[in-house]
Amino acid sequence: MIERKYIYWFLGITVLFSWPLFLAPLALSDQDASTKQLATQGLWAIAMWAPGIAAMIVTLFIAKKPFNSLRLNTLGPKRFYLWAWLLPAALTILGGLFTLMFGLAELDLNFTMIRDALKSAPGGEDISPMVIVLSQTLLALTLGPFINILFTMGEELGWRGFLLPHLLPLGQWKAVLLSGLIWGVWHAPVIVQGHNYPGYPILGIFMMIIFCVLLGTIISWLYLNTKSPWVAALAHGAVNAIAGLPVLFLVPGFNVALGGTLAAPTAWIGMALFIAWLVWTKRFPVQEQAGM
Repeated sequence: MIERKYIYWFLGITVLFSWPLFLAPLALSDQDASTKQLATQGLWAIAMWAPGIAAMIVTLFIAKKPFNSLRLNTLGPKRFYLWAWLLPAALTILGGLFTLMFGLAELDLNFTMIRDALKSAPGGEDISPMVIVLSQTLLALTLGPFINILFTMGEELGWRGFLLPHLLPLGQWKAVLLSGLIWGVWHAPVIVQGHNYPGYPILGIFMMIIFCVLLGTIISWLYLNTKSPWVAALAHGAVNAIAGLPVLFLVPGFNVALGGTLAAPTAWIGMALFIAWLVWTKRFPVQEQAGM
């Protein structure tokens, strides 16, 4: 039987902790752009830990279960960590190719955006744009995903480590889709501020929900195969590291809400195809469900 009480407590604590932090930048309208951006990044980074904190509070003090029930002491089969590390990069590249294919942006091997940024930076004209692009690409593919675990574990300990297992009595498909839906709605306060889908404050919420359902299905597949929040945090960290990288290779001025990033509709195609492949090859639903 599904334990609704614990789910409600988890969601309530998560929202009460995170949404004020998500909305706080709205009170910084009188600050200069760089100060507001820095403050926003800091506040939202803290908010990312709200689901994890909620999961720990509910587990320890409301459900009165041992801390190891969150499975931080579990890794599971190691091959799924390779999926978690490299799959987001493959899906991002595919999304970038679809962006070009559909004519939503043009390829820019002159790296105009980087050149313009370097012109406004002291000594920037002496730096090759290619060096910046290569270094950012290398970082996104190597250290970036692992550094990001410091933040993404806060989300994944909650969404996949706590919420998904508590929804599993509904069945894997319902649990995965519902957890993805909730994850998407949780982002609403940042989406209305222009995050991911600038210019679409309301439609962007629904676009974020679709993205989170698709991405959440993939991350849930990794979690259910390992029963570990670590693989989910790595996958999420890899997404955050590489999701916007194609923008560097595209002529500035295109609509980033529609293409060029992993969150855009052009990248949903690759994610949907991958999920279809999981179903077709009987890799999903996962035969052995994650334990509580």
